[in-house]
Amino acid sequence: MNMKINAASREDQGKGASRRLRHQEKVPAIVYGAGKTPSAITLNAHEITHLLENEEAYTSVLDLVLDDKTEPVIVKDLQRHPAKNTITHLDLLRVDMKQSIVTNIPLHFIGEDENQTIRLGAVLNQFITSVEISCLPADLPNGIEVDISKLEMNEHISLTELIIPAGVTLIALTHGDIEAHDQSVVAVQEPKKMAEIEEDIVPETEGEDGESVEGEGGESADGEDKGEGESGGDKGDGDKGDKKDSKD
Repeated sequence: MNMKINAASREDQGKGASRRLRHQEKVPAIVYGAGKTPSAITLNAHEITHLLENEEAYTSVLDLVLDDKTEPVIVKDLQRHPAKNTITHLDLLRVDMKQSIVTNIPLHFIGEDENQTIRLGAVLNQFITSVEISCLPADLPNGIEVDISKLEMNEHISLTELIIPAGVTLIALTHGDIEAHDQSVVAVQEPKKMAEIEEDIVPETEGEDGESVEGEGGESADGEDKGEGESGGDKGDGDKGDKKDSKD
């Protein structure tokens, strides 16, 4: 299925220009690659949002229609508004259909509902959820399926056990020493026992007077705030202010 993106060229750039475009329900974007000069473009916000609601759009070759010309591209990066989750900028990479591309694709874990060990209480640990691959644009898969339906307790699936589509290469396994890079993808393990969870909790230490002393970022033994909060670098500012007040 071909997916199309309609775009228009733009000359105005910068934060102010991008802000005006968003007020007009347009998304600023850039298209680059394939040895051509990068081009600043504008996309329809509703159209691109609807397109990217389809997960396959992130791992498919898209048809970019710009100035009555069509060229193949892939989504390379995008930015979203932190609160509204709307798309604020999009990077598109031109592709040469005769040259390999390197990109990330997701892993699709299937068979969890059929796994008897998991249904009896075992825990499924997913160590990686995407892999970097190399392939021709025409061979680009939307994802790689990982069947976990028959995994038993303490069994795992590694990168070399994945079923890779024809024409696709896992970048992690091209570095010479395959064993050193053959990491675990997913494993079925015993649920953590309460005793192990308690061991992971850092116990409070007692001072000489028997009172507990909290770790870094809390209060010191004499009750004064250490001042190490989220700001990180503003250590002790609150204490300095208190001492100054006491002098007054």
